[in-house]
Amino acid sequence: ADIISTVEFNHTGELLATGDKGGRVVIFQREPESKNEPYSQGEYNVYSTFQSHEPEFDYLKSLEIEEKINKIKWLPQQNAAHSLLSTNDKTIKLWKITERDKRPEGYNLKDEEGKLKDLSTVTSLQVPVLKPMDLMVEVTPRRIFANGHTYHVNSISVNSDCETYMSADDLRINLWHLAITDRSFNIVDIKPANMEDLTEVITASEFHPHHCNLFVYSSSKGSLRLCDMRASALCDKHSKLYEEPEDPSNRSFFSEIISSVSDVKFSHSGRYMLTRDYLTVKVWDLNMETKPVETYQV
Repeated sequence: ADIISTVEFNHTGELLATGDKGGRVVIFQREPESKNEPYSQGEYNVYSTFQSHEPEFDYLKSLEIEEKINKIKWLPQQNAAHSLLSTNDKTIKLWKITERDKRPEGYNLKDEEGKLKDLSTVTSLQVPVLKPMDLMVEVTPRRIFANGHTYHVNSISVNSDCETYMSADDLRINLWHLAITDRSFNIVDIKPANMEDLTEVITASEFHPHHCNLFVYSSSKGSLRLCDMRASALCDKHSKLYEEPEDPSNRSFFSEIISSVSDVKFSHSGRYMLTRDYLTVKVWDLNMETKPVETYQV
């Protein structure tokens, strides 16, 4: 098995998706609690496995695009089927996961093997019936969102409106509609006119769980920027900047490396943000920009 590169629970916690360096996605399902141990959480067993991405080659730039899955995000469930987004460095894919435990039998124009009958042999009509069969999990690709990023995609986040999502690379964040694959809308662009002036890159981004106009993105310098899409089409000017003042006495060559935020998440309520850097996990209050409310050494 390949090294796991990302993990993501669905909204109920029933399913757990993992992506690996070989471009595979493995979905685990939680087993129901046993009657003998009613309070024990069921363990997770393999539910489905599929190849999400293959290695590609960019001939224009002479670059290999590896198949490693960078991020997986589940979409809120609308019906019996589940949907998830998976991305490697360049291409985002939407997958649909469905279950089938019945099969139709008794066709009028087909035989048992599915071949068409000779119409002259059909003398009577019958009503096809659904017969139970072993559970089959089918995974089908629904959309492929390509050519939206020049740099490597580091995060994807589904909006609370359930219609749009965003994807972030080192210098830009794009807004996509889940039904439109051939174009996206650029909402953040921190690329300077001269690349020598570049001082930081985007490391992660996340939509607010309740307000579809708000999102946050983190940087390699350890800062968080909260943006409001109602303010302007291009959110280069943030609404709030969350940054801990640096202690000059502790500054060293490694300060910027260890302060780089690797991931950011909102709490379920949307009141707090959780960030992970090299040495700590920090909890930020959306109403307090000057310092985190909690810092945990990890």
